[in-house]
Amino acid sequence: MSVDSANLAALVGSRICHDLISPVGAINNGLELLGMSNSLDGPELELISDSVNNANARIRFFRIAFGAAGEQDLGRAEIISVLGDVSKGGRIKYNWSSHESAARRDVRMSFLAGLCVESALPYGGAIQILRSSDSWTVVGEGRKVNVDETLWTGLTEGDQKADITPALVQFALLAEAAKQASRSLTFDQSLEKVSISF
Repeated sequence: MSVDSANLAALVGSRICHDLISPVGAINNGLELLGMSNSLDGPELELISDSVNNANARIRFFRIAFGAAGEQDLGRAEIISVLGDVSKGGRIKYNWSSHESAARRDVRMSFLAGLCVESALPYGGAIQILRSSDSWTVVGEGRKVNVDETLWTGLTEGDQKADITPALVQFALLAEAAKQASRSLTFDQSLEKVSISF
């Protein structure tokens, strides 16, 4: 069986997230038991609990963004749960506007676009994921928008000239996902807003 490099990366992402979600969940369950038994209480337990919850939320988000897309739909409740958890206590707040389920590949692309937009909001902000009948727009707003033109132009031109570091891998993955879905990407920016549409 032959697997192209983009699909191989998605399979690796799925495997890592799948293998991490169980032990992180077990740590969280252990913390809850400690809290119920009153054997440990205070800011230390709260700090550990917050860290585990944040890790769990990011793993769930990454599982969709970096994992294999598949053909199935994701329900609105699951999407809202993932975005709500990843927004708690973070510098970025996500909002999902659609009231319907969505194809997993579209949700994956919108999450990858969200990660691209996150990279342009150095002081944090809000990210809206908007859906119309046949298109998606991911809009980020914050006190300041910082866009690397070479990196962002690679989304629309399909030829990435910027160096892709691990922190920027979402740009390469989004461009590849759009190509596989026969979608074109566009982006727009102003002083306090940046958006990606597909």
